[in-house]
Amino acid sequence: MTRRGRRAVEVRREEILTATTDLLDRIGLSSIRVADVAEELGVSPGLVFYHFGTKDNLVAEAFAHAVDRDLSRLDGATARGTDPADRLRRVLRLYGPTGTAAGWRLWIDAWALAQREPVIRKVLRRLDQRWSASLLEVVEQGVVEGAFACADPAASVARVSALLDGLSVATLVYRSVTRAQLREWVAAAVARELGLEDDSLL
Repeated sequence: MTRRGRRAVEVRREEILTATTDLLDRIGLSSIRVADVAEELGVSPGLVFYHFGTKDNLVAEAFAHAVDRDLSRLDGATARGTDPADRLRRVLRLYGPTGTAAGWRLWIDAWALAQREPVIRKVLRRLDQRWSASLLEVVEQGVVEGAFACADPAASVARVSALLDGLSVATLVYRSVTRAQLREWVAAAVARELGLEDDSLL
């Protein structure tokens, strides 16, 4: 068996997803090719197709893989929260573009691609619902504990999510909003939604 053949046998689905996720940030969802992933791993394109069937399935699963990692971090961060406000701060810190903003570049790519690709649209909808559910759970728990005053948590979460999405695009694409402004404006908006002091979530 050749070295390339041995490598093909060793490569598992998880490795392909991880390599694809890394490439998606560098190349983008619409431009990536199966050949790019195969070259990155030193395997044949046929092995990638064997595991995922089509390029659309590969891209959709890699996108889900990337966001699932973010959601796992979110779950861990909220679990470490000491009180409702602390849990909320942790969610907001992870939800918006932070660090290299790789996750958010993927979200923005996915929004554009989802208009034409039903596979991506389906995954994007499912993952967006999970993000919103995580935020809603934190808000509802805070209301139950008496830390937040909010008559309609679901509506508040929808407004906050839309604000975060829009400001994240302005920050990463248009570069018209700084990350400091994004954090300040989102914190102020969330505080108003939940009956808190404007600077309590900074």
